[in-house]
Amino acid sequence: MNRMEAALRELGEMDDLAARSSPIHRRHAIAKLLATVGYIAVVLSFPKYALAALTPMALWPVALFQVSGVPVSTCFRKLRYVLPLVMAVGLFNPLFDRATLLYVGGTAVSGGVVSMVTLMVKGVLCLMASFLLMATTSIDCLCAALRTLHLPGMLVTLLLLTYRYTGVLTEELAVMTTAYHLRAPGQKGIHVSAWGSFLGQLLLRSMDRARELYDSMVLRGYHGHFHYAPVGPFTGWDGLYLALCLGAFALARLVDVTGWLGGLLVR
Repeated sequence: MNRMEAALRELGEMDDLAARSSPIHRRHAIAKLLATVGYIAVVLSFPKYALAALTPMALWPVALFQVSGVPVSTCFRKLRYVLPLVMAVGLFNPLFDRATLLYVGGTAVSGGVVSMVTLMVKGVLCLMASFLLMATTSIDCLCAALRTLHLPGMLVTLLLLTYRYTGVLTEELAVMTTAYHLRAPGQKGIHVSAWGSFLGQLLLRSMDRARELYDSMVLRGYHGHFHYAPVGPFTGWDGLYLALCLGAFALARLVDVTGWLGGLLVR
């Protein structure tokens, strides 16, 4: 299996995950969307030195992984290209903030190290929450929820088409890559001298395919507005799920749960 085929398979895996059935999958898309937005907002609101206070926020994605049946390994495998960038956000903090903040086993730990780790944890938690939203909600239901919340239709349509036709572009790239390797057997990758013509052909083929797709959409009645997936009723269970999530986030933000538990253990 080459890289293009692997990329297509990974795109299909997200749809397969979203098509599963679990108590989280069955919750209304609006409830899951608002809970995810609230979670990310609360995580980002923690101060840069509040690493211990941030720790309880990891319980929510862990619980969702268990209830939804989404494998944790799948999450980190699909985020393997983004995680290094997130981990590098605060990489230079120890160089600028060298003041000692605390001691661990007699070893001085600077504020820069603590803030760096805090930023890394924040990034990982936000990525996990975003992945769980996509893994438990189909893109059609998510776009329908965004339209229900009165987001601009142009932005929602752009999001839907970008997600849906990334696979189409990948298929075109796979066809071109296969054709190139058939004409250059034994060559590893694409030679640098062919990059310009290869990208130019990819652009032209993509434009032709986009025109064909748009004509097909028009023939099927598209006039600038999509008919998204039907949005079911927002039930009491959905409201309870959203209220419990937001309440737990507010509690973790306003109360130092880690310090409180530590105080109980010391006593």
